[in-house]
Amino acid sequence: MVFRGFVCVSLKREEEKRVRAKKSAVLLTEGPIWRRLIAFAIPIFLGNLFQQLYNTADSMIVGNFVGSNALAAVSSSGNLIFLMVGFFNGVAMGAGVVIARYYGARRKEEVQKAVHTMVAFGIVAGVFLTILGMAFTPFILRLMGTPADVLPDSILYFRIYFAGSLAFVLYNVCVGILRAVGDSRHPLLYLIFSSVLNVVLDLILIAGFGMGVGAAAFATITSQFASAALCFGRLLREKTEYRIVLARIRFHGEMLKQIIVNGVPAGIQNSITALANVVVQSNINVFGKDAMAGCGAYAKIEGFGFLPITCFSLALTTFISQNLGAKQYERAKKGARFGILCSITVAELIGVICHVFAPQLIAAFNSDPEVVAFGVSRARIVSLFFFLLALSHCLAGIFRGAGRAVVPMLVMMICWCGVRISYILAAVRLVPKIEVVFWAYPLTWALSSIVFLLYYFKADWLRGFERQET
Repeated sequence: MVFRGFVCVSLKREEEKRVRAKKSAVLLTEGPIWRRLIAFAIPIFLGNLFQQLYNTADSMIVGNFVGSNALAAVSSSGNLIFLMVGFFNGVAMGAGVVIARYYGARRKEEVQKAVHTMVAFGIVAGVFLTILGMAFTPFILRLMGTPADVLPDSILYFRIYFAGSLAFVLYNVCVGILRAVGDSRHPLLYLIFSSVLNVVLDLILIAGFGMGVGAAAFATITSQFASAALCFGRLLREKTEYRIVLARIRFHGEMLKQIIVNGVPAGIQNSITALANVVVQSNINVFGKDAMAGCGAYAKIEGFGFLPITCFSLALTTFISQNLGAKQYERAKKGARFGILCSITVAELIGVICHVFAPQLIAAFNSDPEVVAFGVSRARIVSLFFFLLALSHCLAGIFRGAGRAVVPMLVMMICWCGVRISYILAAVRLVPKIEVVFWAYPLTWALSSIVFLLYYFKADWLRGFERQET
């Protein structure tokens, strides 16, 4: 009787774990569209908000306790980091599309293969990125025209940062798996924890012990390792088809092919876009460390404008993937329209706030009048066009979810890379003012939005997918 009771209790606990797992993962193929999308998008929004807050705190603590040179070194990091990390994260995003499609179709064996292939990719990519980033950081920073007085701090920051590449890649892989099955709540909790840890370490190491930019990078990678461990541990404990089993981590040939087909275009798109932004940053660097610091401070503020854009574009990719996997074509169309409307509305509201309060927001990072002037100038030119950025990202997310990752890759390669670089190289020679550089963003956002809308309305992309599935 005791043994039977023990077995019953054990079975009951296992069943409770399975129920909790099902509650965490959400099928976006059922229920009211607006409620499902918003419920899935809000945790992504809050997670990105906390991430942006700790990135902002990073820069504020460095700017106020170390100085403008250190702020310039940290602030110029975003584009280079995205150049190095963006490709691998794009491939991970493609894997998420594959998992979401199979999860929506209830094909458990394929979900398992996709999950373990994705993890194997993340481990290899993380090791490769560590070696690449630490070896080529000085060369790339010099190529970007980083001023000599900022260069030592920049090299130190980047080398420490890239030492934690495995954590960054694995975290994004694990989050991609969870979001693909509709779980955006647990990534939020892990990101909140890592954000708080990062800020606490910044305050202790920089404000308390007076350490420099190396401490800021160390705090960032430590918090990222913590969130990656929590996320990976969650997937090890799952009792569902997307559970990670260490012995099964390997590449499955056919699944790897699908992940590459869906993910490599997104990875190339990320890297090409980042390359164009590195060119933009190089032209900003020419105007000196105050321009670098001011524009870097604005970039942190602009990150808040990206929050509704990122959360809805990611939510739409998963929503479209799951619903197409379940052959819910009309539902996919309605969700796409609702997600676009929400994203552009909230993004533009944030843009208006950035435009109006730019002087006060920039001064929070560094009160030097020159630094503030550069940051305000960029904010006043760019921030009112956030709705165009939201439109482009949401449409790109929709096409990726429909398995058409090549379309956003080509559009952004042409508009955000080719046109942006050509414009800067030509316009800055004719009018050597930093404001000319700033206009590169809204102009190319407008161009990509027009091209995406033409494809969305004219190419009949969803019906083509429907014919492919039947």
